[in-house]
Amino acid sequence: MAITAAQVKELREKTGAGIMDAKKALTETDGDMEKAMEFLRQKGIASADKKMSRIAAEGLVSSYIDGNVGVMIEVNCETDFVAKNPEFAELTLNLAKQVAAVNPANVEELLASTCAKCGQKVEDIIKEKIAKIGEKITVRRFIKVEGNPATYIHNGKIGVLLNTDKADEVVQKDVCLHIASSAPEFVSRQEIPQEVIDEETRIEMGKEDLAKKPENIRAKIVEGRVNKLMAQKCLLEQPFIKNPDETVENIIKDHFAIKSFTRWVLGEGLEKRSDNFAEEVANQMKG
Repeated sequence: MAITAAQVKELREKTGAGIMDAKKALTETDGDMEKAMEFLRQKGIASADKKMSRIAAEGLVSSYIDGNVGVMIEVNCETDFVAKNPEFAELTLNLAKQVAAVNPANVEELLASTCAKCGQKVEDIIKEKIAKIGEKITVRRFIKVEGNPATYIHNGKIGVLLNTDKADEVVQKDVCLHIASSAPEFVSRQEIPQEVIDEETRIEMGKEDLAKKPENIRAKIVEGRVNKLMAQKCLLEQPFIKNPDETVENIIKDHFAIKSFTRWVLGEGLEKRSDNFAEEVANQMKG
């Protein structure tokens, strides 16, 4: 049967496929729109699988809060160009909403879950986006908390999810901004594992400037240095970024207690691409 321009347009609007791909799908399925969409999905899945070996260390950290539930998620792609695409941002936010809705235990459970709104598996939704956008897309990690969550995302690159025992939006926001800037590792001194303290003590004891000090003096100096280092790692003991004369503990004491916080930096620990977008385009132009 003859495929009309209107059919091609409709299929493109529904799937984001190119003109020739949409026309071929309709031709192969005798103009059946549902079968054509399935045809493209299968093609998209095959195309996506080929991209999964590529490096994806760009992307977005995003968050979503719904009442007493807070979610933060990191979704990676290959280039900053795609990360700035509104469609990629929408995908990342929708994935955070899916975490809030289905409470998966891990990424695998998230990918296997079904979106209530569209009836598709999350894994298939991502594969369709890979086919449309043309880059590898992976869900790296997510965290969900329940209580009184607050969040701050800095340009999609740094994300903070804070959970407190009481709600105070203004102070919670300030603390989130502080965490993003000052990068504490623990809420309080009590959370620091002994092995961390022991390791810092060992390092300080071995420093050359203390080598000629008497052992008792050296021990006191090391204790002071380690104590200072631990204070720098603890959120409550850090000087508050908006008022360095006060600690975070003093700032929050009349408002709430901090139950937990998570701070992520986009792509931390991941292998980075050694080329750039311009080089990739040039390479593709060469054939």
